[in-house]
Amino acid sequence: MTAVDNISFKLAKGEILVLLGHSGCGKTTTLRLIAGLERPDSGEIMIDNQLVAGHGTWIEPENRRVGLVFQDYALFPHLSVEKNILFGLNRYPGDKKSRVAAMLELAGMNGLGKRMPHELSGGQQQRVALARALAPEPDVILLDEPFSNLDAALRHRMRQEVRNMIKQTGVTSVFVTHDQEEALSLADKIAVMFDGHMAQFGTPQQLYNQPVSKRVATFIGEANFISAHADGMTASSVFGMLPLQQAAHGKVDLLLRPEMIAIVACEDGQAQATVTNTQFFGHYLRVEAILDDNTPLMIRAAPWDVYEPGQRVGLRVEREVLALGH
Repeated sequence: MTAVDNISFKLAKGEILVLLGHSGCGKTTTLRLIAGLERPDSGEIMIDNQLVAGHGTWIEPENRRVGLVFQDYALFPHLSVEKNILFGLNRYPGDKKSRVAAMLELAGMNGLGKRMPHELSGGQQQRVALARALAPEPDVILLDEPFSNLDAALRHRMRQEVRNMIKQTGVTSVFVTHDQEEALSLADKIAVMFDGHMAQFGTPQQLYNQPVSKRVATFIGEANFISAHADGMTASSVFGMLPLQQAAHGKVDLLLRPEMIAIVACEDGQAQATVTNTQFFGHYLRVEAILDDNTPLMIRAAPWDVYEPGQRVGLRVEREVLALGH
């Protein structure tokens, strides 16, 4: 059985890659291949221009200069914070005491080095685990669902803290997650994976605004699709003629992200719709509506707007849209 097939990517030093996909898509296997915990059947893996796997070469995991951070942090419960960090420095050639102090400062843990893991919050444990992985100055750091055990509020804060820590050290990083928001906010590059294959590789902006397929579009964020007929750089649809990001011809589906659609008075709309439901999320109002041709839409409106089920509204799209294969 093939777990991953034809996965290929190249990262610049200091870049953060997020492997994004559903459970079982092959993202953790890809991480294990990089770490040396699995052997590839074919192909090659290079870290810092050194071949570590492929063409008869095999570098053992402990010799790959790779740091690992797991879901459960894997801190040693019987060791203090500073001794947990020190544990990762057994082969470090420099001053170990100074390095531990530098990692405590990087993690915002000055004065807490003597504490035991059970005395730390979830966020502090996360930072210690990352500091331990960064301490020996690895070429690559691999993080497997590192925020999955944190509550929603802490998860949001830790994303930025962890990204800042990694960027300060300049180490190349590979994250694994199934959380689209996490991927978009953390990554310099994202690889979307389905069924052991890489569906698309690019920046968060590229994947969100120019997905290569409807499957990628719907996985990377909320998406509406309307049928249209394209003729070069425009397409005829229920919204009238809409400008396209790229030339297309024939029957297509136009990708409309919820924030691309504006709700206006009926007489000002390019199309008319009926509101079917609303959900308030604090920083925006999610409006569900159905066009007169029975196409359902999701729209992001301002949080102070008020719409009622059954209300008739006009809709406008005032930016270039992406045409995908019908």
